Amino acid sequence: MRPNQRGTQLSEIAASTAGWRDYLEMCKPRVVLLMLLCTIVGMCLATYETIPLQLLLTTTIGVALVAGSAAVINHLADAQIDARMARTSNRPVATGRVSLREGLIFSGITGVLGFGLLYAFVNPLTAWLNLASWIGYGLVYTLFLKRATPQNIVIGGLFGAAPPLFGWTAITNSIDAGGLLLVLIIFAWTPPHFWALALDRKEEYAAVDIPMLPVTHGDAFTRLHILLYTIILVVITLLPYLITMSGLLYLAGAVALGAGFLYWAIVLIRNRNPRAPMEMFRYSIVYLMVLFGFLLADHYLLNIRYL
Repeated sequence: MRPNQRGTQLSEIAASTAGWRDYLEMCKPRVVLLMLLCTIVGMCLATYETIPLQLLLTTTIGVALVAGSAAVINHLADAQIDARMARTSNRPVATGRVSLREGLIFSGITGVLGFGLLYAFVNPLTAWLNLASWIGYGLVYTLFLKRATPQNIVIGGLFGAAPPLFGWTAITNSIDAGGLLLVLIIFAWTPPHFWALALDRKEEYAAVDIPMLPVTHGDAFTRLHILLYTIILVVITLLPYLITMSGLLYLAGAVALGAGFLYWAIVLIRNRNPRAPMEMFRYSIVYLMVLFGFLLADHYLLNIRYL
């Protein structure tokens, strides 16, 4: 038996043993859960009324299915890269547990189901926005931007910033300033969030020829840009208060959380703590969840005051 034939057979055997956990992993459930949190926040901030349970369920399930479908495309496109990186080497497609054909079928089914659910039971605008985000992340970012430019995270971040707008349009069936502001917050949050991780995984990205900013421009340049984008983020998070979309509770929370983000950005600039990149990466995840928590709490507090 020739070596390449044996490798093919082993790959087919591995693929045939794929379980439901492998398919769930390809959907990137932790990322999708964060997206769903942002979607629900967008729904809540778009209205002071009680959100119908059916609308809440159909929106979150539809968004989760479309987002999971795009994540599967990312796994399929990056299989060879994932196999060479320690953090991703055990992913289902990288190891051969799920074949390219199986992955494409799974992505197609989940994507079509999600789009159909949103179109039929939410509204066409929300469905088309999800499709646009799927194309942006699954195709434009994954197949082109990620490998083409160190600004991949900045440009591609727009696609990942859309979930609050999905929630907003699910309620209003329109694209309004409030929904776009929520997108802007996540858009500004994305570069310092991912560049902090890229600093920690610089060697891995360099080994697989992914032009992340630390690889192409060095650590010092990246740390400076993390600080600059953090400042931009902090300023943008003040806008909900300035346009009277939120009140003092949110303002206090945004300032305190922004101070924490700036602290870690300055720690990175000083470059005295080797664990700072991952510490900032973890903080950025908590930051976004708590910031949106303050937005929600303030929103309903204002509602109570005006009743």
